[in-house]
Amino acid sequence: MHLLIVILNEEKFLEDALSVLVELGVTGANVVDVRSMGPMLAYDVPIFAGLRYQMEGRRPYAKMLFALVQKEGIVDEIAANLKDVGLDFEEPGMGFVFTVPIGKIIGKEQDLEL
Repeated sequence: MHLLIVILNEEKFLEDALSVLVELGVTGANVVDVRSMGPMLAYDVPIFAGLRYQMEGRRPYAKMLFALVQKEGIVDEIAANLKDVGLDFEEPGMGFVFTVPIGKIIGKEQDLEL
């Protein structure tokens, strides 16, 4: 079992990403609004205000999708399918997708939504 994490810097691809996940059998994904640390420090923490010039052009917000998956090679399938709709993770600033192996899960199997 793996934890699938997709970071979308381009929020306009959220529906496409969700559609791709469903097509690949991932129906129990969660979507979270995330804020990047750099812009947050530069604009919200006065001591780091000098970082503002470095943050120009960077997106302060993103969408994070995460889900439990059984399929180990799903990252390549997701990347390939999203590339077909214009989201190429090889392009700078688009985001990234990865999996992390999970050693143990405690909870009800029906709550996992695999």
